[in-house]
Amino acid sequence: MTIELNHTIVAARDKKASARFLADILGLEVSPQYGPFVPVQIPNGVTLDYAETSDPITAQHYAFLVSEEEFDEIFGRIEEAGLTYWADPGHRKEMEINRNDGGRGAYFEDPNGHNLEILTRPYGSGS
Repeated sequence: MTIELNHTIVAARDKKASARFLADILGLEVSPQYGPFVPVQIPNGVTLDYAETSDPITAQHYAFLVSEEEFDEIFGRIEEAGLTYWADPGHRKEMEINRNDGGRGAYFEDPNGHNLEILTRPYGSGS
């Protein structure tokens, strides 16, 4: 079976600014607008297609598995931007990172309230 996630649509108040936020934090590029979407392609081929809406936005969770080196680079950009970050998805451990399964992880919000996560080890992978 060759089922792969190809893309998902991300609701945003300002699709261009939201795509730029994600791309800047992760060190990626914003792709040219495609129809009503502003895409950001993740290196594994999945695309987050930002779509503008004036409707209420339900916060979603997007987790990005990164290398230790990429974590340092991305986390540095999070700090440089002055973003609040948390060690947990419930946002109780503010300005901390987690060390789950022998890796590191942190949560932060995008301009639309989506809960973004960077982690260096998949949960349940052990240490």
